[in-house]
Amino acid sequence: MNFIGKILPNDGYKVTIKGHLPVDYTISLTHLYQPIIGIHAVMLYQTLLHDATIFSQTEFTTHHQLMSCMGLPLDEIYEARLKLEAIGLMNTYEIDEETFSGFSYGLIGPFSPKQFFQDAMLSQLLYHQIGTYRYHQLQDRFINGDSEQGKDITASFETVFKGVRFTNGPIQLKQTDHIKQLGPNIQEIDFNWLAHVLKKQMIPPERVLTATNRRIISQMKILYDLANHEIEKCVLWAVTEDHTINIEEFKQACHDTFMMNKKYQTFESVKPKQISLDKHQAESQTKQPRTKEEKLIQILETISPQQLLADLSNGHKASEQDLTIVRDIMLSQGLPAPVMNVLIHYVLLQSDMRLSRKYMETIASHWSRANLKTAKEAMAFAKKQQKQFDKRRSNKQTTSYYNKHPKSADVIPDWFKNRQQNQEAKQPKSKPVIDVQKEKEKMADFIKRHAKN
Repeated sequence: MNFIGKILPNDGYKVTIKGHLPVDYTISLTHLYQPIIGIHAVMLYQTLLHDATIFSQTEFTTHHQLMSCMGLPLDEIYEARLKLEAIGLMNTYEIDEETFSGFSYGLIGPFSPKQFFQDAMLSQLLYHQIGTYRYHQLQDRFINGDSEQGKDITASFETVFKGVRFTNGPIQLKQTDHIKQLGPNIQEIDFNWLAHVLKKQMIPPERVLTATNRRIISQMKILYDLANHEIEKCVLWAVTEDHTINIEEFKQACHDTFMMNKKYQTFESVKPKQISLDKHQAESQTKQPRTKEEKLIQILETISPQQLLADLSNGHKASEQDLTIVRDIMLSQGLPAPVMNVLIHYVLLQSDMRLSRKYMETIASHWSRANLKTAKEAMAFAKKQQKQFDKRRSNKQTTSYYNKHPKSADVIPDWFKNRQQNQEAKQPKSKPVIDVQKEKEKMADFIKRHAKN
C-alpha cells in the first residue's frame, strides 16, 4: 500500500474518544473485530485509546514515538489505521493550524458482542473469516447465553404514560455523525430502482426498505460484489408474507448467488492479470488437442468442479459433502476453477477415489502459494511434485534396506584359496628345533644303563 506523502514520522497526532466504550469492549476487539482487521489494527486502537487517557487533548505526540511504542514501521501503522477507519472504529481529521499541524484521531467505541452480531456486514465478515463452527459457538455464547429466564412482565410506555398530552409537535432528533458512522463505513446505494421493482410486485417499498434494511442490503451488495439484478432477486426471495424482509434468508441468498457466479469464488474484484488469463484460456480452447494429456487439460479448463465430480461418479450427482469441501477450499484458498479441477482429479487418484478434506487443504494451500492459474500449470506442477516425492521415497527405501542388511565379509573365491595353498606348499618346511641339553641327559642315561650291564 502506497503511503508515501500521506503521512510522515514527524507528523503529530492527538486522540479523542467519541461516546462511551461498552463494558465488554475488550472481548469484542479480541474475539470479533480482530479476526477481520488483524492484530496490528487492534493494537493500534488500544494504543491510541490509552494515549487519550494519558495525554490531554491539547497535548500531541509524533508518529515516530508511536512507531517506537508499537515496534512497527510507519507503512504498517498507516495500513492498520485505514482498517480501523473502514470498519468504523476511528475517524481521522487533518489539522493545519498555527498551534498544531497533524492529525486528530477520533476513536469510536466498538460494538458490544450482542450489537456486533446484529450488524449484518460485521457478522457476515466474521462468519467467512472464522468458519461455521466457531461463528455459531461465539453467537451462542454472546446472544443465546445471555437470554433472560422467566416471563417478561416489563411495563410498556403506553400503559405508564397513558393520557399524557403534549402541546407542541413531535421533536425531530437530529442524527449525529457519530451515530451515522457506527459499524463499517459503507456508502448506501441508490434504492430508487429497487423501490420501483417492489411497487411492480405490489409490495410496499417502505416496509422492505427501512433504514436498517437499506444498510444491510448495501453491505451485502458490496461484500459479495453483486449486480443490481442479483440484489433484486435476493430481496424478492427473502420477502415474507407480511411484506417484510427476512434478513437471514436474504444473507443466505446473497451467499448462494455469490457461490454460483463464475468469479473464481473470491471476494476480490477481477484483476487485469485474470482478465488476460481468460483470453489466454479462450485462445487455448480453440486449438485442437493432439495428445491425451492435451485433451484432459482442455476438459479441465472448461468443465466446472461440480460437472467433474459428476463425471467421475459415472454421471451420478455429486454428493453435498463433496461439494461443500470443494466450495470451502475454493473460497479459502482462492483457487481458479481449472486448478481446482486438477486438484480434485489428483486427490482422487492418490486416495482411491475419495475426497479427503485435510489432504486437499494441504495441497490447496501449497498450490495457492505457487500462484497457479491454469489447468496446464497445475498439472505440470503436480507432476513435478510427484517425481520429487517418488525420488525421496526411493532413496529412503534404499537407505533403510542397507541399514537392515549390513554388508557381510568379503567372499574369497576358490581359485584364490588354491593359489594360496600352492604357494604355502612350495615354501621349504622349517627344520625342527633340537633341545641340546635334553639330548645330553638322554645320552648320559643310556650310557649308564649299558655300563651296568
